[in-house]
Amino acid sequence: MKGVLLVNLGSPEAPTPEAVKPYLDEFLMDERVIDLPYVLRALLVKGIILNVRPKKSAEAYHKIWWEEGSPLIVISKRTQKKIQERTDIPVALGMRYGKPSLESGLKELSEKGVTEVLLLPLYPQYAMATTETIEVLADKLVKEKFPELKITRFPAFYNKEGYIESLSRVIARSLDGFDYDHLLFSYHGVPERHIKKTDKTRSHKKIVENEYCCKPGTPEAEFCYRTHCFETTRRVAEYLKLDKNKYSLSFQSRLGIDKWLQPFTADKVIELGKSGTKKIAVVTPAFIADCIETLEEIEMMAGASFKENGGEVFKMIPCLNDDDHWMDVLSGWINEWSLKEVYV
Repeated sequence: MKGVLLVNLGSPEAPTPEAVKPYLDEFLMDERVIDLPYVLRALLVKGIILNVRPKKSAEAYHKIWWEEGSPLIVISKRTQKKIQERTDIPVALGMRYGKPSLESGLKELSEKGVTEVLLLPLYPQYAMATTETIEVLADKLVKEKFPELKITRFPAFYNKEGYIESLSRVIARSLDGFDYDHLLFSYHGVPERHIKKTDKTRSHKKIVENEYCCKPGTPEAEFCYRTHCFETTRRVAEYLKLDKNKYSLSFQSRLGIDKWLQPFTADKVIELGKSGTKKIAVVTPAFIADCIETLEEIEMMAGASFKENGGEVFKMIPCLNDDDHWMDVLSGWINEWSLKEVYV
């Protein structure tokens, strides 16, 4: 019997320092998020970050918290429900950090008699700190607690036609009637070294701003987050027939002093405002569901920064969330897999 496990990042259970602290502990102590040796990672996270960050993060979560709970969790549950209505196999939900846990999702499927699980991380682009850490934990859980389960990994879907069409439709709908000056594609940032660490071919090219570091379709590009972001942007721009002078790409959410992917979104919106750009729209294709990174960091913080530096109108384009066209696409992939002996 087949089943599917939808997986996203996760969220604190409440917008309070008490709830945020254990969530940040689990998240930041992941060796694929902060890839320092354990002792250094513990000193940084437990010795510094967890003593100052929970209160500030709780305030940010409080700004975007919905009556039903965390936006990410609420949207993920809506997605699970809609997908379940579109497929005949069991659909469970798990979060890499927090609740519902990845383990509880696997347990739910196992108790329903599932023996083959399609592990579907809700991340279009592959990254060490997102997709890879989910896959590693799932493998560990299966080995230690669910040996009867066979896991099939769904590949990164950054360039799949259905995803590109769904994303493009959401963007087009949001921009309808909005005479924007610039469209910014803002992706979650990662340290540059993560890009090279995920390259199993050991042939990753040098990172040059505004240029592909890997040629799409090559072995070294298979797990290259940066190339995936560039390719998502290119395909959407092509689908929507965007003027190449009216859009650009940037990266958000950097942490620490390491070298991260650039240009930075925080700097880019200031640059646009100061250069005389009056109306911009921002889309965040690395996120399937709206969350603190889109609702607080971009819509609130980046929006305010743009206006403080000469900009006038800042439009936030929502994530795919539980958009019905996207639900049809996602369930279509699942149904295709459920009817095959082996997913290709």
